[in-house]
Amino acid sequence: MSDTKVDHVVIPGTFDPVTYGHLDVVKRAHRMFPRVTVGVAASATKHGTGPVFSLEERVCMIEEALDELALADAVDVSPFSGLLVDFCHEVGARGVVKGLRAMTDFEYELQQADLNSHMAPDLESIFVMSSPEYGYVSSSIVREMASLGADVSFLVPNVVSERLRERFGM
Repeated sequence: MSDTKVDHVVIPGTFDPVTYGHLDVVKRAHRMFPRVTVGVAASATKHGTGPVFSLEERVCMIEEALDELALADAVDVSPFSGLLVDFCHEVGARGVVKGLRAMTDFEYELQQADLNSHMAPDLESIFVMSSPEYGYVSSSIVREMASLGADVSFLVPNVVSERLRERFGM
């Protein structure tokens, strides 16, 4: 472990699709760290089926959502495949920020943080608790609701809501 200050963090995820919960974590990380990169994981085999949206679509939706929040110039968005620790080293990040909604998130993320610490002791893991209004929001809930024709506009930015309507024929 070095004494180097954490001045650049990565917020990794599949973001299939990006939600207001994700964006809340991005906004909060932006307040705490001078440089933030959203790392969009390829995750070709997530949950055995792969993501609903392509990697390019997910990157584009995040960029457009950040633009809506006036954060497009302040936060980088980069796709990646492979190990998160390798991606962090490639972009020069010293920390990983993860949002936590519940104890189940904590248990999973703690295991990942411990593994990352073993592989890259120079990276810090930073956990940000979800804001109460987003504690129940997840990409999988958004996808399921959208696939059933429900309005998800209160859970996701406009660009995402539009893409979900197109994808699921709503």
